[in-house]
Amino acid sequence: MHWPVPIRSHMAAMALAMLVLVAASLVALANEPMRLPVDPAQLAVTSADGKERARFDLEIARTGDEHMRGLMHRTDLPADRAMLFVFDAAGQRAFWMKDTPLPLDIIFAAEDGTIVRVARDTVPFSTVPIRSGAPALYVLEVHAGTTEALGIVAGDRLVHPAIGQDR
Repeated sequence: MHWPVPIRSHMAAMALAMLVLVAASLVALANEPMRLPVDPAQLAVTSADGKERARFDLEIARTGDEHMRGLMHRTDLPADRAMLFVFDAAGQRAFWMKDTPLPLDIIFAAEDGTIVRVARDTVPFSTVPIRSGAPALYVLEVHAGTTEALGIVAGDRLVHPAIGQDR
């Protein structure tokens, strides 16, 4: 069946409009911040001598997609909340702040939860890699200034059921 030219043009315009709408929806969805459920167990940070420095409510990123999105596009994060990235194997890690409006402290930890590096006051929206400097299985993101205020340093330890043997 052949449609008259005005009807074909109208159908083509409607199809194009629908395609633009779908593309715009996908872009909006890509910029939507990820919000993971808060884990029932808090994460503790302990000093090398076992004294507790801090406790955080925790969102845990376990999948590749969750690792990629992290705190991108988030403008809200309670002061007592952190995001823990759990990887399948220890290795050199590099994070960046692209599409992340919140300044963060990024804590890299080894397989047993021992902190190997603290990157303080990262720059929002920066594409400069922030490297672990040593093999890390876990990465913890907290508000910028938190690690300095609480005295969190390399050699301290992250304690949570998702870390170490209970992983």
